[in-house]
Amino acid sequence: MEPFRQFRVTAASFKSLLYASFVQLQIFLLFGSAIADNPQFYFDWTVSYTPLAPLGIFKQVIVINGQFPGPTLNATTNDILNINVRNNLNEPFLLTWNGVQQRRNSWQDGVEGTNCPIAPGKNWTYSFQVKDQIGSFFYFPSLLLQRASGGYGAIRINNRIVIPVPFSPPQHEFDVLIGDWHNADYRELRASLDRGNYLPTPDGILINGVGPFQENFAFRPGATYRLRISNVGLKTSVNFRIQDHLMLLVETEGSYTLKQYYENIDIHVGQSYSVLVTANQIPGRSYYMVATSRFIIPELAGIAVIQYPGSLTNPIGPFPPGPPPFDFTYSMDQARSIRWDLAVGAARPNPQGSFHYGLINVSQNIILENDMAMIGNHQRYTVNGISFVHPDTPLKLADYFQLNDVFKSDSIPKAPDGRYPALGTSVIDLKYRDFIHIVFQNPLPILQTWHIDGYNFFVVGMDEGNWDESRRSTYNMVDAISRSTIQVYPNSWTAIMVELDNQGMWNVRSQEVDKWYLGQELYIRVKGVGQNDPSTIPIQDETPIPANVIRCGRAGPST
Repeated sequence: MEPFRQFRVTAASFKSLLYASFVQLQIFLLFGSAIADNPQFYFDWTVSYTPLAPLGIFKQVIVINGQFPGPTLNATTNDILNINVRNNLNEPFLLTWNGVQQRRNSWQDGVEGTNCPIAPGKNWTYSFQVKDQIGSFFYFPSLLLQRASGGYGAIRINNRIVIPVPFSPPQHEFDVLIGDWHNADYRELRASLDRGNYLPTPDGILINGVGPFQENFAFRPGATYRLRISNVGLKTSVNFRIQDHLMLLVETEGSYTLKQYYENIDIHVGQSYSVLVTANQIPGRSYYMVATSRFIIPELAGIAVIQYPGSLTNPIGPFPPGPPPFDFTYSMDQARSIRWDLAVGAARPNPQGSFHYGLINVSQNIILENDMAMIGNHQRYTVNGISFVHPDTPLKLADYFQLNDVFKSDSIPKAPDGRYPALGTSVIDLKYRDFIHIVFQNPLPILQTWHIDGYNFFVVGMDEGNWDESRRSTYNMVDAISRSTIQVYPNSWTAIMVELDNQGMWNVRSQEVDKWYLGQELYIRVKGVGQNDPSTIPIQDETPIPANVIRCGRAGPST
């Protein structure tokens, strides 16, 4: 049973709930009664290990409240969520909320650059508002390659009742979490990366935490269902399809899309989609739901079953065909076909198209080129020649306490400059409300995925080759999709535009965990205007530092 709007107070969490109350008092003083009028919900999650064998080989899987995948976090626009996380692992732990935009509140981002970890045997309460947002997302562990052993779960942010949804209510909604899976323990995989090895080929694809033919979805003839699909894997793109059923794409990562039917959809690591599927096939039969790996050898398949009333145990016939495993052109053309629906509202009643991003002057141009390099006899991944290393103090805390020796502003070039690859702590300073053009350039023969915490951005263009100024003529400046995770195809580029409307210290990363773990990330520090000291974020324009903040490193121990 998912903990929808669940209120539980245990002895272990009582202190954390008191802390959360202090945080909400601070928010009230900052933003006034408007936020106080929004409902608050409390969740109590315990993170632990349990032996499971999704693909027939037991390993220690990270579960939340004994569940794998973890509980669905089910919220509505503007809800305030207080999630007390107790860490019963033997390692530090953090959760991050993939795609959820905590408004001016990077204190709750749950990545190593913004938060001190939750120590073994300790707990910490995340407290944030899902303000002005709808859509399908997921959470996952952000430290130490723990995502390779689970710990993830779905997030739904529903429309307020006063905001119409641009399609008829479905009979039911299903969360479909798909992703690659390794039978090896995550600590073994981490140690292998530390020795300079690559991640091995996955052992299979899971659907909702189980192997082939272990997950069933009940369909009633004539009914329409919403599937919220997320790729929660480590590094493998997947192609998703359902035997004899078309999928009507309606939403991706908080944006309603132009409604188009697809026989199959490529879903890259970290991405989420919502599709509507109508049960219009023969009653008394069952059908394959298939998620196959893309761009790797051998091809792997996750298989679930859709069952109509009275259906046979197993579907009949071959698996529904997908695109050729290495057809990048097919995948890129499909990605370009996904468009923003300008005529409908999302979290607010005004149409999505009322924000005319194509008419805004660009403040800065940034080119981020990923690469791989040997640094100190170790394989690393870089952005503009720098492979990220974390200091002993989270950047967010160092910034707040003005610890000037932890990182330097603008410590990464805003375009590749041919420098020799090196380790570094990459931070780019950007101004609140500026409108930024970013090009992700991928010179490697493998696909990349990129994510920006705290933001959605407009995917205005993608193509093969190297980006140059002439490519702007190909941009979609009218109805480009707005999302938070985007793929960059091999030897190709992807261009995005983003309004910096969310102050804080925000993580920009590869969504593939091996590249992220080995340095492919940076942070953008979005500063308010009119600040006398340009080296700091104006605290008065952000959510105050949480009363229960965990302090570590040079920021001092928690009291």
